[in-house]
Amino acid sequence: MSIEHLVILAPGLLGGSVARAARARGLAGRITIWARRAETREALRGQPWCDAVAESPEAAVRDASLVVLAAPVTSIIELARQVGPQVAAGAVVTDVGSVKTRLCHEARTAMRAGVVFVGSHPMAGSEKTGWENGSETLFEKRTCFVTPHPDTPGAAVRRVADFWRDLGSMVATLTPEQHDEVVAHISHLPQAVATVLADTLAGRPGEWRHLAGGGLRDTTRIAASDATMWVEIFQQNRDHVLRALERFSGQLQDFQAALANHDWPAVRRQLEQGKVWRDGFRP
Repeated sequence: MSIEHLVILAPGLLGGSVARAARARGLAGRITIWARRAETREALRGQPWCDAVAESPEAAVRDASLVVLAAPVTSIIELARQVGPQVAAGAVVTDVGSVKTRLCHEARTAMRAGVVFVGSHPMAGSEKTGWENGSETLFEKRTCFVTPHPDTPGAAVRRVADFWRDLGSMVATLTPEQHDEVVAHISHLPQAVATVLADTLAGRPGEWRHLAGGGLRDTTRIAASDATMWVEIFQQNRDHVLRALERFSGQLQDFQAALANHDWPAVRRQLEQGKVWRDGFRP
């Protein structure tokens, strides 16, 4: 797949990685980027994977073939409203947002006639942030959700799905609502658990962390993620995350009760069930 003109708006880690990967794989004839801050735009001008830096998002999208909205979730909606009327007719617009239901509805509505929005969510984040930490290999062998509306033209869906495959991703197609339920369990719940675990340990002597083995470091790695970004994600997917937390709390209470009651068969059962699930990850 070759994209005549790839435009990336408000790049952070994911947007910077999209640009790097697209250039490394020869997927785009031209890559134009717009960033909110003037100093960021100036820094981007010196990057080999950026052909042009636009001074406004509207100017960036006027002759785009594919537009990637790479801002945080709530900012993506604002950006879609801002550029939707200006995007070149025939272009496809996608995003990298972590929550899809409201975003996809708002973004679809914002597009002018002749422009199609297809939601995307690459599961390729990191505890690091910023376009400077992007990597051309970030999407390799990672899942990317593509979340079309039932009425979205198939050609536009294929275009977006092929783009992510060409970046190295494994594409899964879900409705926006299905996506939000799934990621509440496989992404947002783990973030909440890691954060609360780290916060719990923060109340204990600080030197304890230096006595821990690799398991604690692995388990709490994502607790180092950007708080502002995650507040927005939890706000957008609140209902699904609450249901996931209720299920988790029930399991945790069962484990606590088994431990308190010396019910070692029940403790073993949860340990073994957890191991079976964890062992099921593909290599």
